[in-house]
Amino acid sequence: MSSKYYSLDFKLEAVKRVHQGGERATDVAKELGINLNTLNGWIRRFRQKTASECPFPGSGNLSPEDEKMRRLEKENQDLKEEIEILKKAAVYFAKNQK
Repeated sequence: MSSKYYSLDFKLEAVKRVHQGGERATDVAKELGINLNTLNGWIRRFRQKTASECPFPGSGNLSPEDEKMRRLEKENQDLKEEIEILKKAAVYFAKNQK
């Protein structure tokens, strides 16, 4: 099964034709040569995003929420590692003080 990649402009134009232009999704999908389920997925993502967010971040890119979540998870992991190092250092220095 071959996978096609569509540009952001192509996706936005297709969605706007349905969302704002009043055209039927089936007609737009047929005219553009794309699967109706693909177009419906684009429309669903378009409706879920706010005006400041890009509904189609692209391959390898994350939405702002996902990017923030990934950054916070990394920061959390780093802090846990630092705590473990400090615990081991405290045990080491406590032994040497006796």
